[in-house]
Amino acid sequence: MADVDMDNGDRLKRKRSGSTSSVDGNLPPSSRRRSTSPRSSRIDLVKVNDADPVRRAERERQLAARVAAMELEKTDKTKEKTAEKEYDAKAEFAKLLSTRSGGVYMPPARLRALQESAAGDKTSQEYQRLSWDALRKSITGIVNRVNINNIKLIVPELFSENLIRGRGLFARSIMKAQASSLPFTPVFAALVAIINTKLPQVGELVLTRLISQFRRAFKRNDKIVCHSTTTFIAHLVNQAVAHEIIALQILVLLLERPTDDSIEIAVGFMREVGAFLAENSPKANATVYERFRAVLNEGSISHRVQYMIEVLMQVRKDKYKDNPILPEGLDLVEEDEQITHQIQLEEELQVQEGLNIFKVDPSFADNEEKYKSIKNEILGEDSDEESGSEEDSSEEEESEVEGKEGIEDQTGTNLVNLRRTIYLTIMNALNYEEAVHKLLKVQLSEGEEIEMVNMIIECCSQERSYSTFYGLIGERFSKLNRVWTECFESAFSNYYNTIHRYETNRLRNIARFFGHLFASDSISWIVLECIKINEDDTTSSSRIFVKIMMNEMMESMGLKTLADRFKDEEVKRACQGMFPMDVPKNTRFSINYFTSIGLGVVTEDMREWLKVRKFVCWQNF
Repeated sequence: MADVDMDNGDRLKRKRSGSTSSVDGNLPPSSRRRSTSPRSSRIDLVKVNDADPVRRAERERQLAARVAAMELEKTDKTKEKTAEKEYDAKAEFAKLLSTRSGGVYMPPARLRALQESAAGDKTSQEYQRLSWDALRKSITGIVNRVNINNIKLIVPELFSENLIRGRGLFARSIMKAQASSLPFTPVFAALVAIINTKLPQVGELVLTRLISQFRRAFKRNDKIVCHSTTTFIAHLVNQAVAHEIIALQILVLLLERPTDDSIEIAVGFMREVGAFLAENSPKANATVYERFRAVLNEGSISHRVQYMIEVLMQVRKDKYKDNPILPEGLDLVEEDEQITHQIQLEEELQVQEGLNIFKVDPSFADNEEKYKSIKNEILGEDSDEESGSEEDSSEEEESEVEGKEGIEDQTGTNLVNLRRTIYLTIMNALNYEEAVHKLLKVQLSEGEEIEMVNMIIECCSQERSYSTFYGLIGERFSKLNRVWTECFESAFSNYYNTIHRYETNRLRNIARFFGHLFASDSISWIVLECIKINEDDTTSSSRIFVKIMMNEMMESMGLKTLADRFKDEEVKRACQGMFPMDVPKNTRFSINYFTSIGLGVVTEDMREWLKVRKFVCWQNF
């Protein structure tokens, strides 16, 4: 009986445990894994036939605990998101300062918030770090945008940045941009040349780093870096930023122990700088080519490199027609403004790598103010354009009131304003017709017409090369009214008598301007009576002036027509000083002068006069 009771008890236990396990066993595996979800718990409660109330209470307690844990987890996530939004600016700056410059991406919204929080104290480390990052990005963006067409617009933008503080950033950006785009090397060199005229320390730093980079690359036998660096140095030599001695030292180094790589670099370097060396150092240039010939005859290099030397020889014979000293549109620096750095190849160089890294400046505000004054001196007071225009308008109104009241301006303010108006009108015109149309609208007092004429000629003289734009303006004015014609004729006499005061480039532009007016019959040839070609009454400047003017007239009219015009009786009478027949000494001087400038045809009458005089003297003898 005892055995039967034990068997019945075991069956009851197995039944209870089997009923529970059967319910759990019928659930899919995914339900067993997601036992923490409330829905699965409810399903368990529904399917379980709870015969034990204690077990049911325990399961309900566990379910409530799971739900409470899920609610707590949601609350924590919400608090974390809110905490991310409410960040500490100083902590963010500490994170930035512990990382490399530019190595951390900052969302724009967070960056604006940081700027606002740091703007309160402009001498703080946080504000200086932000301004440094902005300076780096700005300089890099400007350098990457430069090309031949927009370089004149890029330069003012670049000067607006603090190039003294960021000269290391500028040097690194322009060297990196040049190495990645070698065809734009002349543009980058022209940009450095322009900045070098105003901030020589920037140009010197770029050149120093290029020479240092070349020395390291040459020791490592890195042909790619050597080629890009020497190309940049060659164009800096062409722009007169670097002295030609550095180019010759590099050539000597490359040709001393010739290898295929060194000769290939030397040939590429010579193609870029050869035209400059041929013009400025002909003896040294000839020595370099003699060394090239010696290397070619030795035959110690490959046939490919030998062919490159032969091509270089042909380039020299063609006078570097495809590799000019300064490409068109990049001759932007006046010769008297050029600053040339004489840095030797083997001297100790200060590359100043620390300028690439952010450092706190104790006198940050003072240095920024100093650079603002330097920038205003370089660019002019651009920031005051609006106030300046308002002042100009108020000055014009005051001048009108003064004119009505009969007040005479003896300070010259009205004349300065008039010249400024004429200059801006000419510079803003698209063509000569628009310029004449706008200039005729400028209000002139009686007797101020000569100021208009003088400003047109002065604008013409300031150009780097003569532009027919100004000649066409003068021609149109002269043919409009006799008043303008007389002003230009008077201006010719004044400029000829004072031509010795002008430098060669301005003298050339003025001579071609008046040559255009004479060739187009805009002014009378009678004004040539002020020119006297003899040894006593001429100077080197006046002789150059007459030569350029006559050549311009010959190109426009033709030699035969020009000679016929000088044979006209009225013109011949006025040009007695140009073709003197009074003293044989003066006559011979004039004949020799016009023959030397290619106008011997206009000296026929003087030659006949000399023959007749000589014959008469012989008969008297």
